[in-house]
Amino acid sequence: MIDADVDALRDDVRLLCARHARGDIREKSFQQALAERTVGLYRALVQRQLADGEAILHEHHVVTGHTKLAQSILSEPASLATSLFATEKRLFRLRSTLWADTPPTCDDRDGTVIDAVPLDGIDRLVSRRRIRGGEILAGIAIAGCGLAFSQWLSLTGPLLILLGVLGFLHGLLMPTRWIEVVPKGASGEDDHILVYAVRKKSAKRLLHYLRERIGPGSSS
Repeated sequence: MIDADVDALRDDVRLLCARHARGDIREKSFQQALAERTVGLYRALVQRQLADGEAILHEHHVVTGHTKLAQSILSEPASLATSLFATEKRLFRLRSTLWADTPPTCDDRDGTVIDAVPLDGIDRLVSRRRIRGGEILAGIAIAGCGLAFSQWLSLTGPLLILLGVLGFLHGLLMPTRWIEVVPKGASGEDDHILVYAVRKKSAKRLLHYLRERIGPGSSS
């Protein structure tokens, strides 16, 4: 039954993308509907791996962008979708690549991978943070351009300098924060499950649940 639901959801996503390509649906409505159906497809795939009586209690979804060095700068960059699903027994992680103008298939075609760690197999949660180096460099470059061409850009020059300074300060003072879920016996950071967008309500609920399940002294 779940397999049939997965196939139906894939067909639904394909039809939605076809409607968007024909111009039958507005961009804003399309993006919202695509996100809902894609998350539904991710959820159905994870539910297929649940044991009898096991149910999803909390979930958290994040999309991060990344561009390969060999990828043309004229092409739309791919994004990495990461969905976390917590049950009373396990924490599931689903990772999949999202390509522009390509319907999500949630299989080998978009590199979908699902792994899980038992809740009693989690050692601790570790808080991490990193300054936004790319944003800092971009801010310096924008401010530098505004300063270098200020004599020719009497109006936009000061705006570029201000924009660059604001970008620099944001990258320096608002670092990226994430939580690492460290399994017991992990051999390296590749085994850690990363929780991004920790300010979202879904992330807060998920992390609170994990801390309750793995006990006091589990965070550092």
